[in-house]
Amino acid sequence: MYQKIDAYIHRLIRESTPERTIWNIEKLREGKSGTWNYIDGCMMTALLAMAEITGEPAYFDFVEHFIDSYILEDGTIRTYHPEKFNLDDINEGRVLLPLYRATGKEKYRLAAEKLKHHLDTQPRTVEGNFWHKAIYPNQVWLDGIYMAQVFYALYQQAFGGGDVSDILRQIETVRKRMFDPEKKLYYHGYDASRKAFWADPVTGCSKNFWLRSIGWFSVALADLLEIVTGADREALAAIFTELMAGVAQYADPETGMYYQVPDQIGREGNYLETSGSSMIAYAMLKGARLGILEKEYAAKGKKTFSGIVEKYLSFTEDTLNLGGICLVAGLGPESNRRRDGSYEYYISEPVVENDAKGVAPFILCYTEIKRL
Repeated sequence: MYQKIDAYIHRLIRESTPERTIWNIEKLREGKSGTWNYIDGCMMTALLAMAEITGEPAYFDFVEHFIDSYILEDGTIRTYHPEKFNLDDINEGRVLLPLYRATGKEKYRLAAEKLKHHLDTQPRTVEGNFWHKAIYPNQVWLDGIYMAQVFYALYQQAFGGGDVSDILRQIETVRKRMFDPEKKLYYHGYDASRKAFWADPVTGCSKNFWLRSIGWFSVALADLLEIVTGADREALAAIFTELMAGVAQYADPETGMYYQVPDQIGREGNYLETSGSSMIAYAMLKGARLGILEKEYAAKGKKTFSGIVEKYLSFTEDTLNLGGICLVAGLGPESNRRRDGSYEYYISEPVVENDAKGVAPFILCYTEIKRL
């Protein structure tokens, strides 16, 4: 099976270019050409992990060629719009740091500087957390922790003297405001102003837990724990271990996977979802490898990965396809009240095959399986 997964990944890169990636289903459906975006950024991160674990040059070469097509010599990022203050657009920048280390290309460092300047000017809540986007004022989403904070930490490690105090403060605020101590899960979003139509007027939190948002947060913490050191790492580890223990209780006993709305097991319309399950499995496997989690979590992560393979990795005309991926979900904005954080909303979004929001975490999980 591993050889078939390798062949599947090679097919994905063989059939993709910077202007048209077959894993960016949103772009394909809209008929739009490629831009600097977090979806492709997730795949670049996963492919660099494959390059590291396998030593195959094809993965690194693809990422370098892909990123080169967007980064001009002065560090300008083609199609990137900093005035949108969109944390999603920071995510692809995390590959700039390893590319710079490997190649010495100055333009990668210059582009990273531009993204760091974006974070320096990003609007913040009264408690100091980044707004998710300019169109989402005062809102903190779990997604944004992955999108911005890992790049932020990598940049600080390389050029900022390792100071991650701002990152830790923001994550601690997320723990304080968005964690449900009864369910042991994190809400998808939080509005510090309590004004968003989807926000609880008292807590500011959204109505439900969404699997992939918890997955983004899980991956962010696992990746940060590989970067951060000292007392800051201990503080992050405490939040991470609590998160993993909380989410583990919602695993499907048969497959080890998790549901789109994780605490609503058995409710009509709910389904085992690939992207969030892959993210949690990756975080558990990596957390155990780093010595943060007990070894039993590696077994849990491996079971989840095997469950995904069994349930959603299918053969079509001698080609592998990965299904069970929620295409997209969010909260608002005001002009889109369908995205209200309700159970009915989360289960209504399209479920697709081969989208990078599921494929990239699956590949990352696969690299951790290879390390066992």
